[in-house]
Amino acid sequence: MKRRSFIKTTIAGTTAVAVMPSFACSSEVKKTGLILYTLRDDMRKNPEASLDRIAEIGYNWLEAASYDGGKFYGRKPADFRKMVESRGMQLISSHNGLNEDNLDEVVGAAAEAGLQYLVIPSLPNNWISSGDALKQTADFMNMAGEKCRENGMKLGFHNHTAEFEPVEGQIPYDVFLKNTDPGLVTFQLDLAWITKSGNDPLEYFEKYPGRFELWHVKDLSEDKEDATLGEGTINFKPIFAKAVTAGMEYFFVEQDNCRTHTPFESIEISRNYLLENIL
Repeated sequence: MKRRSFIKTTIAGTTAVAVMPSFACSSEVKKTGLILYTLRDDMRKNPEASLDRIAEIGYNWLEAASYDGGKFYGRKPADFRKMVESRGMQLISSHNGLNEDNLDEVVGAAAEAGLQYLVIPSLPNNWISSGDALKQTADFMNMAGEKCRENGMKLGFHNHTAEFEPVEGQIPYDVFLKNTDPGLVTFQLDLAWITKSGNDPLEYFEKYPGRFELWHVKDLSEDKEDATLGEGTINFKPIFAKAVTAGMEYFFVEQDNCRTHTPFESIEISRNYLLENIL
């Protein structure tokens, strides 16, 4: 596939650091983050009331997961940022589909929203279909990362399980880690997806220290489905113990599907679990 036509395909919607990550900067205030995808239905129906409830529960950092037509949740970027900040929270990042054609628009909107990170949420199959495709994907990440840096942000990439399946003898996730500039591209490690793939996040922290500035903190049930934190099988204590090695700055609680509680109940239980057992 030619590089230009490859890059036009839409992507669907650093060394170990010596400083403490953002979540651990204060011994008195333990901060927690949430990706709004967990509350996607509530955010679509009434973002104001949803943000009120999130703030009441006590979350500090938010990651957006709805961008369309230059707007976040139907609001202009600066207006949505104000909605979040007026409730005492901070908009850290957003999941946004990227391609060569919309890169300038999306990066501009993200900068207007005051984001620190712009995150690629997933990859279409043809972006990881061959060794050449993997290299071109890494090239695109570097290009998009440079555009983000010019606008005061950093590009992130969020994994699923497909990035850990071999392609022509290579593991896509490792190809991306090895072929992207740590100053331009970081990785948002989804702790559930990497675990579900059969890999150990601790091994990746040791192999690629400092590259995982963002985490999705998500639990898995015995049947490998989403679970509210503390009700699943993942042992988060040793993972958080290596936060500095990983380079983690922010983490976001996520639950794609809430099976045993309502979404709001789940995010409250999950936050309480982290505060009482992990942080």
